Amino acid sequence: MKITGAIITLNEEKNLPRSMGSLAWCDEVVVVDSGSKDRTVEIARHAGARVLHRDWTGYADQKNYAAEAASHDWILSLDADEVLSEGLREEILRVRSSSPEVAAFRFPRRAHYLGKWINHSGWYPDRKIRLYDRRKAKWVGDFIHESVVTHEPIGELRGDLLHYTCDSFASHLKSLDRYTDLAAREIAECGQKVGCSRLLIDPPWTFIRTFVLQFGFLDGIHGLAIAYTASRYVYLKYAKARALNSGR
Repeated sequence: MKITGAIITLNEEKNLPRSMGSLAWCDEVVVVDSGSKDRTVEIARHAGARVLHRDWTGYADQKNYAAEAASHDWILSLDADEVLSEGLREEILRVRSSSPEVAAFRFPRRAHYLGKWINHSGWYPDRKIRLYDRRKAKWVGDFIHESVVTHEPIGELRGDLLHYTCDSFASHLKSLDRYTDLAAREIAECGQKVGCSRLLIDPPWTFIRTFVLQFGFLDGIHGLAIAYTASRYVYLKYAKARALNSGR
């Protein structure tokens, strides 16, 4: 069982060395870059990756392109800010030496947020499929929240995928603005109508669910920040979707 590591990038010189190091054991690594202006491409090539340029077409589409360009059918797809934990790497190496009878493997993702590992707040275990057979699975999702989908059996691994998220609250708010733009476009493109109740009820409910029902309070001030930004995300995506719908 040979595995291709796959990463899509755009100006990821800060994160990429860590991610590339995590995939150094793979049979090959493919990086699909969409026009980085920093040292991303140089770093990827220096680490031994095969680098391909492709103008941005969306998260799922870029990741499917990376999988199609791979030399092997089994794909281990990471984002540039993600790293395999030692435990997860060892599990995958054991899988690699076998003949798995599943189409994909799912494992938990643990976020490092503002200098702390998050254990609650709806952020953990956040199980993701990232190791899959491209003949039986693919990425879907036109705008955001892309995911691997398969109709075949899925295996479960226990080791953590480590996700190094925002290192400052300001950067979190900045990314929130970008992602709510995409979420609003997705809502508008689907023709979904957004009533006032969505703006009035959903944001506070999201805060309560995140901070109380999903035990965000156990993450302390970090959990409070996550609950606040989660409710802000919901408000902004619906407000922007209403603005887009009214302009049509």
